[in-house]
Amino acid sequence: MNKSIVNEDCIKQIEKIIDKNFIKLNEPMSKHTSFRVGGNADAYIIVQNKENLIEVLKIAKEYNLPITIVGNGTNLLVKDNGIRGLVINYASSNFEIIDANKVDGCKIKVDSGVKNGVLAQFLLKNELTGFEFAAGIPGTIGGAIYMNAGAFGGEIANIVESVTYISLKDLKVYTLKNEQCEFAYRTSIFEQDEDKIILEAIFNFKKGKKEEIAQKMDEFRNKRLSSQPLDKPSAGSTFKRGENFITAKLIDECNLKGYKIGGAQVSEKHAGFIINTGNASAKDIIDLIEYVKTKVYEKFGVEIKPEVRVIGEWKIK
Repeated sequence: MNKSIVNEDCIKQIEKIIDKNFIKLNEPMSKHTSFRVGGNADAYIIVQNKENLIEVLKIAKEYNLPITIVGNGTNLLVKDNGIRGLVINYASSNFEIIDANKVDGCKIKVDSGVKNGVLAQFLLKNELTGFEFAAGIPGTIGGAIYMNAGAFGGEIANIVESVTYISLKDLKVYTLKNEQCEFAYRTSIFEQDEDKIILEAIFNFKKGKKEEIAQKMDEFRNKRLSSQPLDKPSAGSTFKRGENFITAKLIDECNLKGYKIGGAQVSEKHAGFIINTGNASAKDIIDLIEYVKTKVYEKFGVEIKPEVRVIGEWKIK
């Protein structure tokens, strides 16, 4: 196990801001990711609000510690040697309720720690449409903005008006308009520059009818259940869509459905998903990602790219 670089003095400073129950040392990241794999975080801090997040970031800067921000852990693959420094979870139960005062007509200000499903239910209740595509995407608003999440023809870039973030360089807060966020397929300026930590966003929705919104959400949910291996640990779709090809179709045509390395397997239900059959290591999953990439390239001459965010010790090729 790698030696922690977080010292006792730093933890004591954090304890002045964060309840001890929300500070976990040498915490297995397998407990906090949907893949159910990953080594230990030196310190795993569950932050309850934006103000506390900023204070913890100040302490991290004082002690010159690396920072990793995570939400619900649903698009993460943490390597087996874990993560050095502070891992800050910004998706606590405090974000389960959305302040109705943050709604202005069809506009709503949402903390980045709010889960997509929580926002979807709030919008349903308030008869606001435009987010149905994301109702079943696991994870938080921050993660959805970070990777410009999308499904069923919709994506976050289409509904965001502005994003407020804190810069790790100077610990100042800035706001970017939609066009400044550099949204593209499954990426944004926040993925390209991880010094920018998303705090909140303003979304623009449209008035809708509750019955129609609910019907659309149910339709998308049923499509997911019928086509995706939601009963197995994974990080959702493992690979990005190609510009002129369907990645899962190419993987399927390489006869890779069901192929295993260790405890990692290409899903037999959907070739675009790699799943943990129960005892996978992060290395198993990364080796399988590389194997699939190689086989697809050998057969079709195209490079497929992972959609999952890989973090921690040792690098993916």
